[in-house]
Amino acid sequence: MHTSHPRLPGELTFMALIVLFSSFMLWAAYGISKLDSVSSAGAFPMVCALTMLVTGLMSLIKTAKAKLKLDNGETWLQQLVHKVLPLQLVWFTVFIVIYMLSLEVLGFLLSSYIFLAASMSLLGSKRIGLNLLISAGVLTAIYVVFQTVFSVVLPAGSLIGPYLPEFLK
Repeated sequence: MHTSHPRLPGELTFMALIVLFSSFMLWAAYGISKLDSVSSAGAFPMVCALTMLVTGLMSLIKTAKAKLKLDNGETWLQQLVHKVLPLQLVWFTVFIVIYMLSLEVLGFLLSSYIFLAASMSLLGSKRIGLNLLISAGVLTAIYVVFQTVFSVVLPAGSLIGPYLPEFLK
């Protein structure tokens, strides 16, 4: 049974991005072996990417035909911000970008500690002391597992790395 649903704010843009991504993946898969044979290395990725592209195009067409549903007298932009891009999500994305950029300068330990504590506050925890304690505990567990068990070298940071004790490097 086929049921039609109204188009939500941002849905058409998302479907267009899916089609663009699928097209890129098909081009990248073609570059693997240029479809020299059915059993070539790029054959399966090309079939997968082509399937993504075809189904993405089908969904894009279906979405474009659907009528945009606006609730409570809000404009398209207001609904997009309210439903698809809430302020908390935007801030969390900003936190992630800052965290990624700070890893090289501040190192894994300090960057991750600040990120974890700030993220818990952003996501609604009002217990600052508990946030700091949980962040330290989680970070200690992550550090022990990755640094000692798996022997993964975590970035020490160019700013504080030279001043860290050897066992933290």
